[in-house]
Amino acid sequence: MVAQNPLFAGWSLKKFKATVINDIWPEVTFFSAVATMVTLVSQFTRHKLVFSSAMLTVLGTVLGLVISFRTSSAYERYMEGRKLWTTISLNSRTLAQIIWVHVPFDRVDKKTGQPKSKLEVIIEKKSMVNLVQAYPVAVKHMLRGEAGVYYEDLYPLVCFLPRYSTHAPEVASEEDMLPMWKASAMDAQKHKAAHTFTSSRPLSPDGSSHRAESTEKELGGLSEAQIYHSLRGRQQKKKFDPEAALPVVYSEHPLLPARNPPKESLFDYLPFLRIFKIIARPFRRRKTESELPTTASGPTRSLTGKRLRPEAIDSNVPLEITLFLSSYLSWLLRNGQLQPALASAFTTGIVQFQDTVSNLDRIRNTPLPFAYQAHLRISLWLYLFFLPFQVWSSFGYLTIPGTAFASFLLLGFLEIGQEIENPFNYDMNDLDLDAFCLSIQRELHEITAHTCPDPDEYIMTPWNQPFAPGDRRTAEEMMSDVNHSYHGPDTGMHSIRRTLLKSWWDVDQITRAK
Repeated sequence: MVAQNPLFAGWSLKKFKATVINDIWPEVTFFSAVATMVTLVSQFTRHKLVFSSAMLTVLGTVLGLVISFRTSSAYERYMEGRKLWTTISLNSRTLAQIIWVHVPFDRVDKKTGQPKSKLEVIIEKKSMVNLVQAYPVAVKHMLRGEAGVYYEDLYPLVCFLPRYSTHAPEVASEEDMLPMWKASAMDAQKHKAAHTFTSSRPLSPDGSSHRAESTEKELGGLSEAQIYHSLRGRQQKKKFDPEAALPVVYSEHPLLPARNPPKESLFDYLPFLRIFKIIARPFRRRKTESELPTTASGPTRSLTGKRLRPEAIDSNVPLEITLFLSSYLSWLLRNGQLQPALASAFTTGIVQFQDTVSNLDRIRNTPLPFAYQAHLRISLWLYLFFLPFQVWSSFGYLTIPGTAFASFLLLGFLEIGQEIENPFNYDMNDLDLDAFCLSIQRELHEITAHTCPDPDEYIMTPWNQPFAPGDRRTAEEMMSDVNHSYHGPDTGMHSIRRTLLKSWWDVDQITRAK
């Protein structure tokens, strides 16, 4: 089978933007200008700007090996990040299956001795599965430098968690606010100061303000608690709106978008136009701090178009979610609702969650040492700067395009290594974290849609042919045919084994290509 070539499949301007041309065009232009200067001076004057090319081959080989190592090490980090997200997906499914399938539906209230309502149990289990779903979303925002919980794809999944360390009838105060909510509120205030929101006091779904008042009461009666509607309250329409599948809840802070990539401009597709932007910069009015554009992820490119690394942040949201999952496990064990073996698997899943997010944080916040990167880049610059002086005597006018191509080739590989070593942002070459989270969301909802039936409800049915192709009768027919040798006290097991042996032989003959 011939694989599809991604270079020529669905080429578009966005794929052009995914190249490293935006990052390397100033350097390629500079070294091409040097080559042009060397060529013109050597061709039209009596001065020949040439010297021996004896070191060209040796230095080129060494630089090629070092750049190859730089790109390979970055690609290893890229693939490690992808493997770690696979681990998050696997752990999410495992924990959701344990909660939904193995935590019993039938319970007895220890206080009253009466059976608990199954609706209450299902609500409890589904809420904890939603908390499992919130974990990868929280990790996604953490890796992108987006702190807090006030996002349209995260807040609806965690808004039911307690906000204060006190319990009724004690009165909660701001000093009693738990770390996740305190840090999130502080971060939300920063975004509120940097962005303009259209705020209003929304009504509850039944047309009254009862829900908003009760929410403010749950928040401890804070007078500054201004209720905002979530994603569905925005006027902007989207063709693809996965957050519409989440609960419609109210928030005391404006909810930031689930995905907040930097705005695109003409300079992203025509990078050479940035020259005019640089020239016009001294003549433009200097903007005040309040007029500067801000995003949750911060600026992503410099004036010359080079990608900037987003600021690293410390987010305690994934840790807080694992703490609530651990406390839920402890509650299940205290009440005898989970077997020890399953409790061990539950604990292992939580530990792997914590191990995975630690490794992802290591990849994000541990680039190659600055001394290594600086020395490699300076060495490459010197090599490309002196390259025209060494090849002009052999190439003549071809020195100019040759130097441009060599600059594009070597600088491109170097820049690719720098770009993919942190694959968690919004660039097209980064991992699609949003797609990973949506995939986990679909899988968890599929798990909670499972009805957990007993085996006898679907095995002994007219649709099941367990012994095919040796015996194509259904399970129901085999059980009703009491005169068959399968039911004989002496011949039953021998006859069943003969049928299974015949099935193996038939499968072996049918599935082999002749």
